[in-house]
Amino acid sequence: MTHSVGIGVIGFGWMGQAHSRSFRAIPTYFPGDGIVPRLVAVADTAPDRVELAVANFGFVVGTPEWRDLLERDDIDVIDITAPNALHEEIAEAAAAAGKHIFCEKPVGIEPGATAAIEAAGRKAGVITGCGYNYRWAPMVQHAKRLVDEGRFGELTHYRGRFFSMYGRDRLGVLNWRFLQDEAGYGALSDIMSHAIDLAQFLCGPIRRLVSVKEIFVKQRPLPSPHTGTHYDRGSPGDPTGEVTNEDYVGALVEFDNGARGTLEADRSIFGPQSQMAFELNGSKGAASWDHEMLNRLRLYLPEEQPEDGYIDVLAGDAFPDQGNIVPGGGNSLGYEDMKIIEALEYLRSVVAGTQHRPGFEDALANASVAAAMIRSWESGGWEDVVSLRID
Repeated sequence: MTHSVGIGVIGFGWMGQAHSRSFRAIPTYFPGDGIVPRLVAVADTAPDRVELAVANFGFVVGTPEWRDLLERDDIDVIDITAPNALHEEIAEAAAAAGKHIFCEKPVGIEPGATAAIEAAGRKAGVITGCGYNYRWAPMVQHAKRLVDEGRFGELTHYRGRFFSMYGRDRLGVLNWRFLQDEAGYGALSDIMSHAIDLAQFLCGPIRRLVSVKEIFVKQRPLPSPHTGTHYDRGSPGDPTGEVTNEDYVGALVEFDNGARGTLEADRSIFGPQSQMAFELNGSKGAASWDHEMLNRLRLYLPEEQPEDGYIDVLAGDAFPDQGNIVPGGGNSLGYEDMKIIEALEYLRSVVAGTQHRPGFEDALANASVAAAMIRSWESGGWEDVVSLRID
């Protein structure tokens, strides 16, 4: 049976293009699902991006006005990859129009906006999804299964981090990601949101924490409008502007299950390039994973292994969804392969008519942790994690 799903993408920068490639790839990699995404319409304020979407990606139409997409009967899913400041208005309008919604993290410019978006989606009864794509790495999924099966015993320690290269260049341009009024918070929203999500996905809810922040690069060159990505750079002597959100966030955390941990995120650090990583320890074993080595899980299960110490488990077609993309053991996936799996899993939920995970409920749980971090910056002490849910 074929399931046709009409897609409307709002925002056609790097992430909007990655999402669109992922939708296009589903029928070729996963024909057995019968899911056929149709790229119906795209909205972006940059005319060259709209032209690219129609000419090279196969969208039927493009427009500068995102509200045009909500009026179309042939669009089932609104995919939001616009800047964070626009998430709330777009998501609430899409929910009111009865559209299913996939939104890139952090689903809102600040935690209160995430709470409002989650409430709108829940009350409208639409199927929501959120771009916490690192969950879908096959080795992360394998670690999650081992946790759920109790193979690590009682979890005792968790260390999560996302150290990214994109802000370490002091000549990197002052795009919207570095501005509080356009992106909301900085490292907290952009990359700590991933670290929080993976921590709660693997180790369970965080109950309290203490957190700190810092801006290491306080001035950046001004960019040209509607050009490039957040990896672009200026030149010495270019006019500069002030960075208004944080480069670094760190936290000590306590989980509901009694485990203790640390979470860190930094967009301006030298050394790591895209180190979204975790280590977890339990009473019976341990595991670690690093996105820079996406296809390897370090595993220590002494009761199950012939020799003491960590072993390397390599990704392969023994793990869900990977074999459709590349067969065999030890063959590698890349970042956009995770996005294909993410898009597939979300559309599977849409076709089945069941709420997706991670959806806006998960985004709200992560925003509640972020809100506690913000309160801790202000109080200088430990803060309980309190749900931001709006009833």
